[in-house]
Amino acid sequence: MAKFLDTTGVSYYLQQLINNAHERLVLISLYLKINERIKQSLEDKHRLKIDIRMIYGKNELQPEENNWLKSLNSVRTSFCKNLHAKCYLNEQEALITSMNLYEFSEVNNNEMGIYVTKQEDTQLYHDIYAEVQRLIRISDELQISVEKVISNEPSMETPSPAPLVETAYCICCKVEIKRNPREPYCLKCYREWTKIQNSTQVERYCHTCGGEHATSLVKPMCYNCFKQFKTLLNTKTK
Repeated sequence: MAKFLDTTGVSYYLQQLINNAHERLVLISLYLKINERIKQSLEDKHRLKIDIRMIYGKNELQPEENNWLKSLNSVRTSFCKNLHAKCYLNEQEALITSMNLYEFSEVNNNEMGIYVTKQEDTQLYHDIYAEVQRLIRISDELQISVEKVISNEPSMETPSPAPLVETAYCICCKVEIKRNPREPYCLKCYREWTKIQNSTQVERYCHTCGGEHATSLVKPMCYNCFKQFKTLLNTKTK
C-alpha cells in the first residue's frame, strides 16, 4: 500500500531509495543541485556501476559541482523543458514528492510525498515507471561540462556525422557488431531485451557512431547519424 510521508519521511525514504538501487536509479527534480549526503550516495552507486539517470529543468550547479558530476560516468543527465515534477525511482521503489534534491528543501520547506513499492503496489509502480520513461524520451540528454557550453540553438554550420561503415555498436553495451539499424543489439543484450520486449526502452549508445545518446530499438541512432543515414537511403532510391 502507498505510504504518505511528511518532510522527515521524504528525506529518509529518498536516501533509502538511492541506497537500495542495485540496477537503475532515476532522479527527476526541477533543479540540478545536489546536497552533500546524496553526492556521497551517488558516488557509491557510481563505483557499483549502477545506471543513473538525472532529469532536470534548471541547472544551478557551481563549476566545481559540474566537474564532480562530469567525473561520474555512470550518471547521465537530461534536460526536460517545462519540467516541474519531482520523482525518484529505482527498480523496486518510487517516491513522488514536492522535495527537490538540494539541501534547502530538506532544512526549510514543509514537504509531502507518496512512497510506493513494486511489490505492494505493482500497477501503481508500473504507471509511475511508464511516466518516468516518457519524460526520459522527451528529454534532451546533455553532457555536463565546464570547458565548453553547448548551445541548444541551431548551428549555422552543418555538423559532420559519423561515417556509415559496416561496423557499428550495440546500443546497450557498445560492443562492436555489424551495422543493422533494425537489429542494434548484440546477442547478449538482445536476449536480455527479450525479457522485457519494450521497443522504446531507453539505451545508452548510438548504433552508428557509438557516442553516448538516448537511443532505443525504434530510434537506434543519434540525430546526426540518422540524418546521414536517411540522406544515404534517399540517394540510393533515386
